[in-house]
Amino acid sequence: MTNIREIKNDLLKDSYFEIDHKSGFKIFVYPKENYSSSYAVFGTKYGSIDTCFKVEGNDKFTEVPEGIAHFLEHKLFESEELDAFARYAKTGASANAYTSFDKTCYLFSCTGNFEDSLEILLDFVSNPYFTEQTVQKEQGIIGQEIRMYEDEPGWESLFVLLRAMYHEHPVRIDIAGTVESISHITADLLYECYNTFYNPANMALAVAGNVTVEQVLKIADKMLKPKESKEIERKFCKEPATVVEKTATKNLSVAMPIFAIGFKEDIKTPLRTLKESMESGILLDILAGPTSSLYEEMLNDNLINTTFDTEYFEGYGYSAHIFNGESNEYEKVRERINSEIEKLMETGVDEEAFQRIKKKHYGSLIMDFDSVDSISNSLISAYFNGEGLFDQLKILESITVEDINRRLKEAFNIENSSMSVIKNKEERV
Repeated sequence: MTNIREIKNDLLKDSYFEIDHKSGFKIFVYPKENYSSSYAVFGTKYGSIDTCFKVEGNDKFTEVPEGIAHFLEHKLFESEELDAFARYAKTGASANAYTSFDKTCYLFSCTGNFEDSLEILLDFVSNPYFTEQTVQKEQGIIGQEIRMYEDEPGWESLFVLLRAMYHEHPVRIDIAGTVESISHITADLLYECYNTFYNPANMALAVAGNVTVEQVLKIADKMLKPKESKEIERKFCKEPATVVEKTATKNLSVAMPIFAIGFKEDIKTPLRTLKESMESGILLDILAGPTSSLYEEMLNDNLINTTFDTEYFEGYGYSAHIFNGESNEYEKVRERINSEIEKLMETGVDEEAFQRIKKKHYGSLIMDFDSVDSISNSLISAYFNGEGLFDQLKILESITVEDINRRLKEAFNIENSSMSVIKNKEERV
């Protein structure tokens, strides 16, 4: 039986529908009247870090090559006849997919032919087709992709940093794996990973825009067949609180050195709460956001340029606050950031600055509800994290300056920080 529940928000004067489909899949539909476009995401809670796992009923853990989640994402678009992109060309939809550290998502946007496009999405994700010949061909394609990213300074700055911070956690490995690791991927391993992670208990469909519940259910009823749900147990090595090294460098062709500074959090539980994540976002903005005194001072002193940014980077078993940008004097940037952290530790966060940044974040959050792609992706992420989409508004409203000061002290330890630097190879004098 299919159960439908409407979830309303009085502030937004808006609502979406949470559907427990008879197939076992969770479906979210967020209708937006008077919108011309629609956006759909079909996601699985399966990412690059999931390299060691077992399902209920099995005694032993299975270890698979690094990069297999991303490899599987590529292969699902293929079929024995017409690949998914060729089929989407006929409906006019724009399709894509991505693999992150903790999930894989398949998506499309369209302004017409919604039902046909949704049918294609649910069809190709539900019907894998792998052979040893097509796997070997893909190894070559993805191998080229890996080599290309190894020469991409912005991408490499992140992974050089992660390898400098993390001893054991698989987040230190590139999402696509390595040329060596993907050479061990077989059709049988792909089917094993697919059958493990692409099951109703581990997946969800989110749709937003010019759609109705009836339209979505019409296609879901046709395409989503009941499937056995499996409980999955993941295994990770214990990660030390310390970092591997304070500074790590790599030589690539860059106009100006690219740096990334990460403060590794000594986490007590594998997952961060939504409240902690939102606190971290506010805290980073107060510390070094575009309206902060630190940002302004570093900009005026030509230590940074407008590429400077901050990011709260977290997932299962890892958490870090990251500052990145371009600078010829990256060591001075690190010193300034460390000094600002130490100062705030002593004085506490200014109440006025906190309220200003909190209002900014609230405004950004409200604006996200006007974007069908933001809505769909947020519905998937919230569900995988055990939260509701509208929870964000309530939680943000509840955050106080005391929460921010607590978060600062628990998450920032200068001793547990690393810096990556991507720079040109030094010329011999």
